[in-house]
Amino acid sequence: MTEKLTYKDAGVDTKEGERAVRLMKEHVKKTFNENVLTDLGGFGGLFKLPIEGMKEPVLVSGTDGVGTKLKLAFMMDRHNTVGIDLVAMCVNDVLCQGATPLFFLDYIATGKVTAEKIADIVSGIAEGCSQSGSALIGGETAEMPGFYGEGEYDMAGFSVGIADKEKIITGAGIKEGDMIIGLPSSGIHSNGYSLVRKIFIDNMNADLKENVDQLGASLGDTLLTPTRIYANACAAVRHIDVKGIVHITGGGFYENVPRILPAGLAAKFFLGSWDILPVFEYIRECGGIEMKEMFSTFNMGIGMMMVVSKEDVERTVTALEKAGEKAFVIGNIEAMNDAGAGDTEDTDIRYRKVVLK
Repeated sequence: MTEKLTYKDAGVDTKEGERAVRLMKEHVKKTFNENVLTDLGGFGGLFKLPIEGMKEPVLVSGTDGVGTKLKLAFMMDRHNTVGIDLVAMCVNDVLCQGATPLFFLDYIATGKVTAEKIADIVSGIAEGCSQSGSALIGGETAEMPGFYGEGEYDMAGFSVGIADKEKIITGAGIKEGDMIIGLPSSGIHSNGYSLVRKIFIDNMNADLKENVDQLGASLGDTLLTPTRIYANACAAVRHIDVKGIVHITGGGFYENVPRILPAGLAAKFFLGSWDILPVFEYIRECGGIEMKEMFSTFNMGIGMMMVVSKEDVERTVTALEKAGEKAFVIGNIEAMNDAGAGDTEDTDIRYRKVVLK
């Protein structure tokens, strides 16, 4: 007689999955608001659109993951911060279009569900949602035995925001003479970690728990610092004509800034006008990395940029500071022919350029 197998024998423990849902429920509930029309456990999340006062409401969506930063979370066995990174990577992109974040969904896949670990991950996602004003209205935890290494998981997120069509920010109105305002990052955020791991794990075999004087903390704590969410900063300048917003992620300055520049314009940055965080100098020293490569990979201390006219600079900085944000005037917009010599790099988008001086 053949053996009577169960789903658990195959590596999927539905009871542990149910326990994970019970543990995460309190975190998720904290993100709900009056527009959430469903509870946990439904087949779809329902959200009532707050369109009062909008002439032509448009939904703005974004999706992303955390990337190989998760490898460091595995090594440190710390899982309550990477959820913030997940929300930030999605929400910050949506904010660049001038949208107000509405709701968020997550997907977590792992070889074996451990209820406490999943609840830790979701607690970070809920915290990120709270910081961004998003409701966590749905998600999925997939147990996939044999697909992931022991203790490993991957995660993806999906953010939806709303904007009035006439107020969507595209960068189309950016012109020569406009100024660039930078908002500081909290650290590396969530890109460039393949290079980070190559330096510190593969080449140096560094102890992540050991304090580094130059960093003022352990290497692991520094590398796992969550990505900043810029929802409050963007809300603070809604009354100002912000012409373009850039989220500095993979590709650093060189790949992200040209995405909002009209053809024929260059973004010129003034090195020394903002604080480059110690972690970037430490990465550069330990890896022997050229400065151009650093700016092509990392945010270098600036997580988000806003482009405004010269006349709006003072009140933009004032509004940001009143909202508790630091703000630096870090560059300007010039015609490409006037940008001058220096460290320049053409991008895949023709006729746009970034210049570091």
